[in-house]
Amino acid sequence: MPDIPLEIFQSLLFFIPAFIANPGAVITGGHFPIDFGKKFVDGKRIFGDGKTWSGFFGGVASGVIFGLIIYALLVVLNLHIGNFSSTITGAIGVLITMSAGSLLGDMVGSFIKRRIGIERGGKGSLLDQWPFVLMAFLILFIFERQFFMTYYGDIVGLITILVITPPLHRAVNIIGYRMNKKDVPW
Repeated sequence: MPDIPLEIFQSLLFFIPAFIANPGAVITGGHFPIDFGKKFVDGKRIFGDGKTWSGFFGGVASGVIFGLIIYALLVVLNLHIGNFSSTITGAIGVLITMSAGSLLGDMVGSFIKRRIGIERGGKGSLLDQWPFVLMAFLILFIFERQFFMTYYGDIVGLITILVITPPLHRAVNIIGYRMNKKDVPW
């Protein structure tokens, strides 16, 4: 019989790097736009000034660092509740994949928002909240399938992350706004 509370806890714990990557990108971003200021065929910026190489790499690094802290704590405390991988190199692979997937999903959301006329900082509801989760899941499924199947391959892990993301995303954005890292609280 599945241990649902443990599955919920694991899905949240092991998705922290994907959650951390986005605010990490906000904190480290601002330099070298990913789209190099170029416009798409519709005449609008591809991503906009909010998606930068410094933010992308800083966000990935943030996710990896937080993930390694979690990895180390689980190993040092000898907690047998799972981990990103049984080896440090395997864990780093999962963490890079998850964090990069999260940021790629955020870029997809921005791309779509630009196409439908929502400017940088404009409210996009689920376009702000789920693309990073869905892309992190997709990239994990493609490149780190064993990890994905272990923690998100059943409905409990997937639903947990999809349900918690909107309120968590909102809370983090409010904090970023109050810290003067974001122009708007959404």
